[in-house]
Amino acid sequence: MAVDTFIPEVWNAELLTALPTQYIFAQGGVVNHDYEGDISAYGDTVHIGALSAPSIANYVKNTTQIDPATLTTTEQLLLIDQAKYFAFELDDIDARQVRDNGQVMTKAAELAARGLSAAADTFLSGLMVAGAGTVLPATALSTSDATAAQNGAYVLIRKARVALDKANVPATGRFLIVSPEFYAVLLGDPRFVDVSKYGSSAGIMNGEVGRIVGFSVIVSNTIPQGTAGTAPAVSNFLVAGHSMATTYAEQISKTEAYRPQNSFSDAVKGLHLYGAKVVRPEALVVCDVDVTVL
Repeated sequence: MAVDTFIPEVWNAELLTALPTQYIFAQGGVVNHDYEGDISAYGDTVHIGALSAPSIANYVKNTTQIDPATLTTTEQLLLIDQAKYFAFELDDIDARQVRDNGQVMTKAAELAARGLSAAADTFLSGLMVAGAGTVLPATALSTSDATAAQNGAYVLIRKARVALDKANVPATGRFLIVSPEFYAVLLGDPRFVDVSKYGSSAGIMNGEVGRIVGFSVIVSNTIPQGTAGTAPAVSNFLVAGHSMATTYAEQISKTEAYRPQNSFSDAVKGLHLYGAKVVRPEALVVCDVDVTVL
């Protein structure tokens, strides 16, 4: 790819297409993207209005005088306060050694998308853990007690389900994001349904490995570390919830191709803008889990 063949709009579109294929926390089904079209620059603020629920009252024929309540809204702010960039170059000498230097630059862009997605997922996971409406007591598990009656992973997940049920969170579309160590515990529980047994790959999310008690189980390496235990145990948060809880908005603000002043090369740089807000804390449950893999 030479600078004079670079089309910014095409690269922006390709990056925004590549990012969702890498996301765990930022993917649809874990967060919503309801306000994505409302941002254009770093520092933008999106105003989110939450509508009050109409009151419900008894009606008696020929007696009740209806007095409608005035609807009110409360405002939350979604701030686009995260900005990450990438920049890479291909030296002219190296470009001569490859058959298609445009393909090299495209592959580099794909790697950049992976890095951007990891940064966004790390930001989102921390935000969701901090903003969760329910925090279950810290729990210690090991792969030897996967089916334990009182302290197994199944019991912990069931507690997360109860918390969401009591908050009237929709049963459809619930997710459970866990660490690889927690997943190792689930693999020893016959009540866990492996994704290979679904019978179809339709609708499977990034990182999805199975289902249990109504949750789609997703494995992630970007879950925040916890403080529940010490080595050899590994402590990470479990995050359960629904996409209604968190809204996320992003934009590839700009990509540019240029010739660096101090080298003979083609270079590309890009800027990724995004922000997120936990708007329905009651739809998130977290727990600091200390897992020992035996």
